[in-house]
Amino acid sequence: MFRVAATTLAKRGLSRSSTGSRLAAPSTCTFHHSAPRMEEKKEEAAVESTDSGISPLYAIPIGVAAAVPILQFQWYIPNEETLLASTFLGFCVVAYTQGGQLIANSFKEESNALLKAQNEAEDQVIAKLEETVEYMKLTENIVTDYKEVYDLTEASYAKLNEAGKIKPQHDLKAQVEKILNVMAVEEQSSYEKAKTALMAEATESVMKEFLTNEQLKKAALSAAVGKLTGKAKAAGADPVQAAFVNFFKEKSKAAKASDDGSEEKAARAAMLTKMNAIASAENMYFRFDETTGKPVMAV
Repeated sequence: MFRVAATTLAKRGLSRSSTGSRLAAPSTCTFHHSAPRMEEKKEEAAVESTDSGISPLYAIPIGVAAAVPILQFQWYIPNEETLLASTFLGFCVVAYTQGGQLIANSFKEESNALLKAQNEAEDQVIAKLEETVEYMKLTENIVTDYKEVYDLTEASYAKLNEAGKIKPQHDLKAQVEKILNVMAVEEQSSYEKAKTALMAEATESVMKEFLTNEQLKKAALSAAVGKLTGKAKAAGADPVQAAFVNFFKEKSKAAKASDDGSEEKAARAAMLTKMNAIASAENMYFRFDETTGKPVMAV
C-alpha cells in the first residue's frame, strides 16, 4: 500500500515537473501541412510571454538525476508498456528527423498540383466569362438591329408588291410573243411541206405525161436543141414549163371546185390543239377556244 501511494505521489510530482518544463521550454511545432490559423498564433504568443529564460538543456541532467531515485525506490516500475511507448517515441523521432522533409515535399507537390489545377480551372472560367461579356457587348444593340431589319423587310415587301402588279403583264407579253413565234414557225413549216408535196406531185404528173405523149417528147427535144444552138425563139415555147404551168392551173381549178373548208378546219384545229398543249405545259395565263380560236384566260 505504501508502494502504491509512493508511486502515485511520484507520478504527480513528475507530471508537475513535466508541466513546468513544458512551460519553460520553447514551443515546438508539430508536423503538419496546412494553412496557419489564428489560434496557433495566439498560442505561440502566450507561450512566448511565459518564457522564463532558462535553457531547456538543463532538463537533461535534471532528468538523469531524478531517474536514479525514482528507479531505486521503485516509484515508477518500467514494464512492457514503457518499452512500447519508448519504441513508438523512437519511431516518431526517426520518422520526423529522417523522412519529415520527404513527407513535407510530397504534401507540397500534391498541394501545388491541386493549386495548379484550381488555377487552370479558374482561368478557364475567367476566359468563358470574358467571352460572355464580349458577346453581351456585341448584342447590346440587338433591339435596334432587329428594328432596322424589320423596317428593311417591310420596305422590301412593299417593293415586291409593286413589282407584282407589273410582272404578270410582262409575263403575258412574253407568253403571247412565244405563241406567235410558234404559230409563225408552224405556218412556215406547213407551207414548206405543202410546197414540197405539190412540187413532187407536179414533177410526177409532168414526167408521166411526157412518158406517155410522143409529141411532148419531140417538142421538148426540139426546145432543148434550140436552146443549145441559140435558136430558142424559133423553136417556140418550152413544153416542160408549159406542162408545169398547165398542171398548176388544173390543180388550182380542182382545189377551188372541191374546197369545202374541211382541210382548213382540220389544219386550224390541229394548230389550236398544239397551241393549247404548249400553253398548258408552260403554265401560261390563257388558252385558245377550239371553236372560235380566240384566247381566253385560264382559271
